[in-house]
Amino acid sequence: MRQADVIRNTSETKIQISINLDGTGKAELASGVPFLDHMLDQIAHHGMIDLKVVANGDTYIDDHHTVEDVGITLGQAFAKAMGDQAGITRYGHSYVPLDETLSRVVIDFSGRPGLEFNVPFTRARVGDFDVDLSIEFFRGFVNHAGVTLHIDNLRGINAHHQIETVFKAFGRALRMALAVDPRASGTIPSTKGSLSFRLTTVA
Repeated sequence: MRQADVIRNTSETKIQISINLDGTGKAELASGVPFLDHMLDQIAHHGMIDLKVVANGDTYIDDHHTVEDVGITLGQAFAKAMGDQAGITRYGHSYVPLDETLSRVVIDFSGRPGLEFNVPFTRARVGDFDVDLSIEFFRGFVNHAGVTLHIDNLRGINAHHQIETVFKAFGRALRMALAVDPRASGTIPSTKGSLSFRLTTVA
C-alpha cells in the first residue's frame, strides 16, 4: 500500500506526518497553525488522502518555520509513499471556484522539482496567517516530493477564498495524478523508464 511515516526534527520544528495515498480523506491535524490545519484538511478531503500531521514549532517567533517544514515533510512523505510510481496517471489538474474566486492547479509527478506560483493576493493576512507562507509551503513540498507544480489564481477578491481554492485544487489535482491507470499495467508513465525522485540534500 502507498503509505509513509516521516519524522523531521530540527532546532526550529519537530514534525511527524503519516499519509495513506489510497485513503478516504480522513485527517488528524495539529500543526499549531490553525489556518494551515484548515488548508491541510482541504488536501486530505479533496485528494482522498488520509493525513495525520503533528507539529511543534517556534510559532512564538512566527509561523514561517512550521508552515515551510510541514510542506517539506509532506513532500518527503509523498516521495516515500510513491515508490517507483509505477502505474500512476502521473499528471493531474483541477479548476476550483469559490464564489468570486477561481484557481487552477496542474501537477506532474515528474521527478523534477519545479514551482510556478501566481497568486495576486488582495491582502497580506487572513486572520493571523501571513498569505506569503502559502508559497513557502508549496516550495517545500515541491522540492522534497520531486514534482512540477503550476498554481494560478485566475480571479479573486477575497484572500481567504484565493488560498482555499488553491489548496482544494491542489488536492483534486493530486487525486487525479495519483490515480492508478488500469491501462498502464504497472508500467512507469515515462519514456525515460523512471520517475523516481531521490533527495540528495536536506534543507
